[in-house]
Amino acid sequence: MNLSPGWVEALQAMGFESVHWSSVGDPRASDRELLEHARARGYVVFTNDLDFGTILAASAAASPSVIQVRAADLTPIRLEPLVRAALG
Repeated sequence: MNLSPGWVEALQAMGFESVHWSSVGDPRASDRELLEHARARGYVVFTNDLDFGTILAASAAASPSVIQVRAADLTPIRLEPLVRAALG
């Protein structure tokens, strides 16, 4: 849960259905539990956490997809233009 809930609004403004884990799951849940939640619902995980891609690769699972952002400033106001261009 390392990205701001503010990303929900930013992603929705880009036309993507979006929820933040804090509104649907236990903040103490494991990364695997979050991935399973996303897989079961056909979600994409948008994260700054390196663990999600690693877990996905190690498990050889086909889903969920993981979009990982790495930056010093992870706020939507800073990264939204870059994310929009990448997903455009």
